[in-house]
Parts: sequence; structure tokens; C-alpha cells
Amino acid sequence: MKPLSPKSLLPLCTFFLLYAVTWVCTGTPDKMPISVAFLVTSVVAVAASRGRLSDRINTFCSGAANPTILLMVVIFVLAGAFAGAANAMGAVDATVRMTLYLLPQNMIMASIFVAACFISMSMGTSCGTIAALTPIAVGLSEHTGSALPVMIGVVVGGAMFGDNLSFISDTTIVATRTQDCRMHDKFKVNLRIVLPAALVTLGIYIFQGAGAPVAEEEAAINWLKVIPYLAVLVTASAGVNVIVVLLTGICLSGATGLLTSGFTVWEWSAAMGNGIVSGMGELIIVSLMAGGMFEMIRFNGGIDWLVGKLSRNVRSKRRAEASVALLVTVTDCCTANNTIALIIAGPIARHIGERAGIDRRRMASLLDTFSCFAQGIIPYGAQLLIAAGLSGVSPTAMIPFLYYPFLLGIAAVIAIIFQYPAKYTSGEKKSKT
Repeated sequence: MKPLSPKSLLPLCTFFLLYAVTWVCTGTPDKMPISVAFLVTSVVAVAASRGRLSDRINTFCSGAANPTILLMVVIFVLAGAFAGAANAMGAVDATVRMTLYLLPQNMIMASIFVAACFISMSMGTSCGTIAALTPIAVGLSEHTGSALPVMIGVVVGGAMFGDNLSFISDTTIVATRTQDCRMHDKFKVNLRIVLPAALVTLGIYIFQGAGAPVAEEEAAINWLKVIPYLAVLVTASAGVNVIVVLLTGICLSGATGLLTSGFTVWEWSAAMGNGIVSGMGELIIVSLMAGGMFEMIRFNGGIDWLVGKLSRNVRSKRRAEASVALLVTVTDCCTANNTIALIIAGPIARHIGERAGIDRRRMASLLDTFSCFAQGIIPYGAQLLIAAGLSGVSPTAMIPFLYYPFLLGIAAVIAIIFQYPAKYTSGEKKSKT
């Protein structure tokens, strides 16, 4: 057994140092591509280990090829193919129009919030939801006289709700795979934690926006194009295996697109390929390199040392959960990417959770929730930057109006303090995905 030593964490320290230096030199961490950061840290992980070079490389490769990482990669590929096909045949636009059509238009803020929640849960991406709804929010702000930063805050809040709960969200995939639990089970726990925050936020928007006049939506809705997203939501909620869920979504997107002349067979293929490469390519590469890096750290005793330090004074589940919450929040603030934060914090949280006897479903929920909380309020994150670019509102001007992300963080802290929901505060037998 390798001796426990903090020196084993050199790759992880290098990762954070790269972002810190980038931030100091450029004023933003976005200038450092996440794939390059993991490439550098992977090289450091192999170089800093002892033994023959071939043995060190084999250890790294075994970590990149472990079943958890490879299953994540498969899910990412399918999720990218589904997102690309659905977007190409017009499902995103149809879903936005349908949601706005069905919701009460005399309560515009509450309607936009619910629309953002539903669309983000359907698409599995907060960034895509913000990109789709921000132009609409800008137009509604002009027609109703509502403050634009408030309207943008509504969109961002709803987008983060869906990102946290969606079955095809990157964060859900990583959180459940690193904790070895089913998405359906994680959803049930997660919903209990965040639903109060969502309801309070909805109440605020109903009170603030009731009675505001709204321009009528004139464009026709193609209801058939909404079917793939609805099918994914229904099958995933029913506990169907995520691989089957995504394959169903891909097939329905293709069939719907062909029936509605949304694209040809070859355009369908191209859309899937583009969704995989452009939407998930970097995340797949990062996942493989992160798996190899963490295996090197584990092999050299770094994970055990870190878990020992984090749990040394942990005499209760509350403290264990609080330490994990702090870890994933700080990591997200450093990387400005909640999926990457979960890839880094997930394996460590798994060890801490097992040592403290924390239910895997609960740990996955807390990880995902705190990562979305942090991602939803940092002004240099992709979500607020996209919203700022499309609306012309400064990211810092949005922060006071991000009601849901802040309430999300408060709800997660309350869940730790009061060990809520009580049903999931005890350990769980290993579940099969």
C-alpha cells in the first residue's frame, strides 16, 4: 500500500493553480480551456509518480477506462446525439412556444420561470435554455415595462432548476455515476430538497408580476416536435434505464424530423454527429483524462489522505455533508463549470459518504444541488455570461435578482442541518443502474 501523502495531490493543486494564474493574468478563468488544464494535470500526475514510465502510463489508462468513466462517456455520446437531433428538427423552438402558450400569460414572471424549468428539464442544459428564452425575456421586458435584470434572473433561475433535476443533464449523469446510484432515485431525493425553494420563488414572481400585460404569441406551434422531449421526461421519470431513454429520444427525434420534413436522413446523421462532437466532445475528453488523473492520485495514496483530512473531525453525517458541500462549491467557483466540479469532487465525496454512512442518493443530490447553486450565481460562469451577451445586462447586475439560485443554496444548507428528507438520511444498499 502506498504511504498516505499530500504530495500525491500535486496534480489537483496544479489544476487549481492553472486557473488561479489564468485569472490573475487575464482577469477571467475562461481563458484556460478545461481540456488543456486536464492535459497538463494528467502529465503532472504521470510524471510525479514513481516507477517505470510504462507502468505509470498503464495505471493512468486503467483509470480512464474504468467502468464508471466509460459508462459516463457512452451516456454523454447518446445525450449529445439526442440534443443535436432534437435541436436540428426544431424541438427546442417548438418546446419554447408550447410552454409559453400553455402557461397563464397574465402572470408573466411566473410563466417564464415555469417555462424555463420545464425546458431546461427537457433539454438537460441550462445554457441552452438561457439561450432560447433570453431573447423572449428581453422582448417581454420591453412590452411590459418589467426591469430587464429581473426578467433575466427569472430565466437563469428556471434554467438552473432544470439543470439540477434533468435526467439528461451533464451534472445529473456525473453525480449519479460517481455515487453509483440510479437517476430516478436521485431525482426523488433531489426534488424533495429543491421543491420548497422553487415554490417560494414562484410565489415571489406571482406577487411581483401579476396583472402585467403581455403580447400574444403569434407563431404556430408544431406539437409533434415536442414529442421527443416529452418521451424522455416520461420514460426517465418512470425509472427506465438512461441508455434506453436516450436511444428512445434519438429515434423519436429522427422519426419526427423526417415526418415533419425537419431534415433528411443524412441531415439527421450530421446533426447527431455535430451534437456529439460539438456538444460533448470536450466533456468526453475531460472525463477520460480526469479518470486517469484520479486513478494516479488514488494509486499514490492521495485520495485516502484527502478523505482522512476532510473526515478527521467529522463526527456526524452533517459535518461530512457540509465538508462535501464546501468542496464542490469551492471547486465550482474555481473552475466556473459545475460538471467539471462534480467530476473532481465526486470520487472524493464517494469515499467520505461511505465512511460516514451517507445514502448514495442523498450524496448525489447534495453534490448536484450545491454545484448548481454555485454555478448559478458566479458572474463569470457560462450561464450568466450567455444571458449577459444576449440581453446586454451586466452579469453583476443580475446577481441581486437570482432568487432561485440563492434559495437553492439555502434549501440545501437546511437539508443538511435538519437532515431532510429524513427517509434518505441513512445508508443505502448498493443500487444497480
